[in-house]
Amino acid sequence: MNRIEIKKIAGGITAAKGFYANGIRAGLKESGDYDMALVFSRAPCAAAGTFTRNKIRASCVDWCNRLLPADTITALFCNSGNANACTGTEGKRNNEIIAQELAANIDSNMRSVLVASTGVIGRQLPMKKITCRIPQLVQGAAAKNSRLFSRAIMTTDTVPKEYAVQVQAPGGTYRIGGSAKGSGMIHPDMATMLAFITTDAAIDKDVLHHSLKKTVGWTFNNLTVDGDCSTNDMALALANGASGNGITSKKNIGLFEKALFDVCNNLCAKIAGDGEGATKRIEVNVTGGKTCRDAKLAAKAVANSNLVKTALFGNDPNWGRILCAIGYSGARFSKNTLLVSLCKMPVCKGPEPVAFPTGAMHNALRKKVVVIDIDLGLGTSCAVAHTCDLTYDYIKINAEYHT
Repeated sequence: MNRIEIKKIAGGITAAKGFYANGIRAGLKESGDYDMALVFSRAPCAAAGTFTRNKIRASCVDWCNRLLPADTITALFCNSGNANACTGTEGKRNNEIIAQELAANIDSNMRSVLVASTGVIGRQLPMKKITCRIPQLVQGAAAKNSRLFSRAIMTTDTVPKEYAVQVQAPGGTYRIGGSAKGSGMIHPDMATMLAFITTDAAIDKDVLHHSLKKTVGWTFNNLTVDGDCSTNDMALALANGASGNGITSKKNIGLFEKALFDVCNNLCAKIAGDGEGATKRIEVNVTGGKTCRDAKLAAKAVANSNLVKTALFGNDPNWGRILCAIGYSGARFSKNTLLVSLCKMPVCKGPEPVAFPTGAMHNALRKKVVVIDIDLGLGTSCAVAHTCDLTYDYIKINAEYHT
């Protein structure tokens, strides 16, 4: 019997067999940086997506939402520098033109093309720049271009974000890889965050949809930077079956979801670590929940607290702010056994203060990753949330974003 294993491998969106990607400069960004991206598979893919809950949504979100889940998707286009949101009928038509033009260049159907956009809201896309460069985007697509794809979807991100795993399952191996962008306007229930996942596993579109929705609920929807939920967020997953490894049994689906969680959770951590102006990533681990909902409520409340995030920017072990967020979160907890630890050092229990070594704490808080551990003291359910500190530079970046 084969050993079951999930291991990290190099790469991202093209780590899975049969996927090709590219990223180019089309002049959509004033900086002249990469701004058009493509990933496609010659074999049709099962595909699924989850989308922002903001009631004002970009045309690309509506387009993908109408198409998914599906089993005929062949390509995914993304542009950065322009969100194509709040652009009316013209914006909707421009989204369709992109799908048409790309489909024509890969010998596919426009309804087999997913479209994503990110950037400034309220501006029409410069369509001539986009359409004249689609052939170049397609012709240069290759399995080696994962990093170009990741660069081309960035806005205020400072680094590309990608992650991939290989799964050794009873029926053989398959891979799951992903790329994401996000730095600001990040809030639970999707934000200015795009996440694209590919796999060469063979999986039914409805099973993929269920698994993606479930995984997003435990990862991207527990991610926050600044509390603003955006107009363009989506997480899309494509499965082309190129490995020949079918995901059908309950056991195999469980393993697939575990690997998918690994990819999505690591992409969350990368987004949080690259939050606008951030100096450190913050991970909130909650255990002891009576229910999963309780654990998630507590984790998200602490991660979304501006008071917690500003304290940690100042390397201040102000655990009272953490306790306050737990108290208003709506999560159930034991007042007698509630335990909060900061950088693995207990700071309160009961809730009453626990003495900790001040020097060691301040040194730990200066590190690039700060971990908050919370035990609600009522059960076995757990959750994790990702965020970052809130700094002076966050204000500067967003004060100057449009200009």
